[in-house]
Amino acid sequence: MKKILPLIIILVVIFGVIKWGIGLNNTMVEKQETAKTQWANVESAYQRRADLIPNLVNTVKGYADHEKETLEAVIQARANATKTTIDPSNVTPEQMAKFQESQNSLSGALSRLMVVAERYPDLKANQNFLELQSQLEGTENRINVERNRFNELAKDYNIYIRKFPASFVAGILNFDPMVLFQSAAGSENAPTVDFN
Repeated sequence: MKKILPLIIILVVIFGVIKWGIGLNNTMVEKQETAKTQWANVESAYQRRADLIPNLVNTVKGYADHEKETLEAVIQARANATKTTIDPSNVTPEQMAKFQESQNSLSGALSRLMVVAERYPDLKANQNFLELQSQLEGTENRINVERNRFNELAKDYNIYIRKFPASFVAGILNFDPMVLFQSAAGSENAPTVDFN
């Protein structure tokens, strides 16, 4: 019996370590998958915005045909934004920056389109335009909420895999940190408003 007791203790310790490692792995998988699901919600919100744009452009086109350059810029920015997709579990900072840049370009093109719309009182009074504009504003808010949720979940995952002892298991099992959304360059500066 004395010879078997050390073997039993070693087997219990090994079993405990394996069970502990499996628990850490399962928690990391759960946190990673939750963040990836939230990323899908971010993409869904961006897709909703992209889906609204053709109707908005067509509505504006009916009132402002000679604003062709602005309309084409919006269409091109939309095409670029919808081409840029990334896998959140395998994203590099460069890929995230490219994704954000294409989305920011689309936001800028939409802003210019709204400025054009201000020059056409009939367009501003068009019920279809007002409804699309309202949906677009709601979608922009939804995008912001979904991005913030993704950042929170990805941050939670990143913190978990960097803390010891989970970092040890994460390194062995190749759980890499997720890249977060960053604010657009220059967004920390308030725009200058001049009514002169």
